[in-house]
Amino acid sequence: MSEPRSEAKSLNQVERRGFIKKVLAGVLGTLAGLVPAGIALNAFCDPLRRKSKVDNTVRVASLDILPGDGVPRKFTVVASMQDAWNKFPQTPIGAVYLRRTGEKKVEAFNVVCPHAGCFVDYSPARTEYYCPCHRSSFALDGRVKNPSSPSPRGMDSLEVEIRNGHEIWVKFQNFVSGHAEKIPVV
Repeated sequence: MSEPRSEAKSLNQVERRGFIKKVLAGVLGTLAGLVPAGIALNAFCDPLRRKSKVDNTVRVASLDILPGDGVPRKFTVVASMQDAWNKFPQTPIGAVYLRRTGEKKVEAFNVVCPHAGCFVDYSPARTEYYCPCHRSSFALDGRVKNPSSPSPRGMDSLEVEIRNGHEIWVKFQNFVSGHAEKIPVV
């Protein structure tokens, strides 16, 4: 009689060992699979954790090509951009009006109308900036020219720096349209 119990006990121990082996194999297999998955997830998310270097000061033109008569000229702003995963070398990011106000002084305005985001034109005949979308007009210094204009503020001025005696660098940025205050678009 002791033989059947002994066999049953031995069979139970074998089954338990087999179960423990299977559980340990499953746990080790899961851990072995999680390590590469964790490394891959870390590599994928790495660009999102990096601090982006945002220098929106861009060389736009040279003083040599900007006339000294104070008449504004439109220039495309070209810069290299980078998001979390892609680089975009020398991509147009906007446009500005530049006008010389002195020998080495330049004024810059974003070409986007502060009212509804349309592109502002310059009318040499009327010596004013003019938005064709809602007929807002702006003086040469960017102020709203017509009091009945729907524009909530004047044209958005931008910081200008003259480097190396002749290079015009502009701190380019866009602003939210439709607000009386200049709110930078982030």
